[in-house]
Amino acid sequence: METRSLLTLALAAAIISTPVLAAERASAPIVDRGGATVGKATLTESPHGVLIHISAKGLPPGPKAIHIHSVGTCDDGAAGFVASKGHLNPGAKPHGLMNAEGPDAGDLPNLFVHPDGSVEAEFFTTFASLGGAGDRPAILDADGAALVIHENRDDHVTQPIGGAGPRHFCGVILGE
Repeated sequence: METRSLLTLALAAAIISTPVLAAERASAPIVDRGGATVGKATLTESPHGVLIHISAKGLPPGPKAIHIHSVGTCDDGAAGFVASKGHLNPGAKPHGLMNAEGPDAGDLPNLFVHPDGSVEAEFFTTFASLGGAGDRPAILDADGAALVIHENRDDHVTQPIGGAGPRHFCGVILGE
């Protein structure tokens, strides 16, 4: 067999045996309590979790807790986005990335807002999946989910939300 045929067969075998990752994506327009859009988050499924990219302006400077909440609604901004319920947490784990018994599936590292009120950040979570891949909790389940930005930083230990304080910004996560 000639060399070119062997290379073609080897390439075809490599392509056929390579697992294909479904390009699942979602996004969340981030709104303030008055309903004004202040930014956007993009979520991309990977083989081991979800990459979350967030870009926003007009936030108060400093560290802020950001979590994935279990219900996809941000319709009650004036009431503090409480309709988005608690964290994505079907395993009923305690809150906190630093908690030996946790974390819950909605826990994320803190978001740091620049002095001018802007933020551009990426987070990666292995605790959730857009569609439930790898037996991780699904973000895009029947009642959806929301990204919620709180007033304070998360200490990653204190129950139930790490001292994060009131909810000031919210984004319903929608599949693309």
